Amino acid sequence: MTRSTSLALSRRGALGATLALTGLCLNLPAAAQSGTDFPTKPVTVFTAFAVGSGPDAVLRLVANRLSIQWKQSVTVDNRPGGGGFIAIEAARRAAADGYSLVQLDSEHLAALPYLYKSRNFDTLKAFDPVAPLFRTPFMVAVSAQSPWKNMSDLLAAAKAKPGAVSYGSWGVGSPGHLGAEWLESLTDVQMVHAPYKEVSQLYTSVANGDVAWSFASIPSSQGVYKAGKLRYLAVAAPKRIPQLPEVPTVAEAGGPAGLDVNSFVSLLSPKGVPAAVRAKIHADVLKVLAEPEVRERFNTFAFEPLNWSVEEILKNAEAKSQQYQALIKKANISLD
Repeated sequence: MTRSTSLALSRRGALGATLALTGLCLNLPAAAQSGTDFPTKPVTVFTAFAVGSGPDAVLRLVANRLSIQWKQSVTVDNRPGGGGFIAIEAARRAAADGYSLVQLDSEHLAALPYLYKSRNFDTLKAFDPVAPLFRTPFMVAVSAQSPWKNMSDLLAAAKAKPGAVSYGSWGVGSPGHLGAEWLESLTDVQMVHAPYKEVSQLYTSVANGDVAWSFASIPSSQGVYKAGKLRYLAVAAPKRIPQLPEVPTVAEAGGPAGLDVNSFVSLLSPKGVPAAVRAKIHADVLKVLAEPEVRERFNTFAFEPLNWSVEEILKNAEAKSQQYQALIKKANISLD
C-alpha cells in the first residue's frame, strides 16, 4: 500500500467517523423532541392552591401516579396567594420544557386580564395548556338557621331590600364572586359582596349568619355542612349532581335556568413547550384520570375528571373569558 493510498483511507475513515457522529448528534434532538423519553429528570408542579385544599389533594394524587408511571419524582410546590400571580411568576421563570408545570383554574386563565388591567397580563399568552384535570360545580349555601328554603326566597328578599342582602366569597374575582354577579345580572337584583381571605372563615360566617349566603364547593364547605350548620339551597348547574341528589338545581329551586357556576382546573407550561412533550404529558395525565381509584377520589369532592384536548381547554377558557369580561366591566370590578 502506497503512502498516498494510506492517507486516503485514513481520511475516508475519519470522514466516516465524523458523519456517523454528526448523524448521532442530529438524532439526539429528534429523540428528545419525540417526547417518548420524557421525563428524564424530576418534574415540579407549581400550584396556586393552598396545602389541604381540594385542588391540592387531587393534584398530589395525580402527581404520585405520574411519578410511578414516569419513574421520576413529581413534586407539588404550593404557591397560594396574590390572586394566583405568586404561582404564575414562579412557573413563568422556568424553562418551557415540560419539567415545570403549573396548576391553575379557569378564573386564572379567563378573569385575570380584566381584573388586573394595569399589569397587561394575559395568562394564555404566557402559558400553554398541557392537560385538563377536573371541573367542579358550586352550590348556593346558607345557614342551617336561614328562613330561606329555596332560590325564590333568596331572590324575593334581595328584591324587597336592594343592597341589603349580603353574600360572601373567597376573594374578588373568584368564581363565588363572579357567579353572584352573574346571578344579579340575570335577576336584576342588587346585593352586597363580602370577600374573605380564608375559605374556612367564609363558611363559618355563613353558618353564623354574618353573611346571608355564598357559593360553595363540596370540599371547601363539607366540614360545616356535615356538622349541620350549613344548608344547600341549590346547585348552580344544569342538572343535579350525584354526590348530592337531594339538592335541586337553581332552576328547580326558583332561580334563573341559565346560571351555571363552575370552575375547571388544568395543568399548563411556560409558552413554547415542545408539542411532542406536551402530547406525552397530556396522554399520561389522561391515563391517570382514568384509573378507578383516582376517579373515586375525585368523586368524593364532586370533581368531574376531564378528558379534554388542549384545544378544548382553550375553547372553554375563551368562553369563560368572554363571560367574565362582560361581568367585570358591568360591575366595574378591579384589582389594580
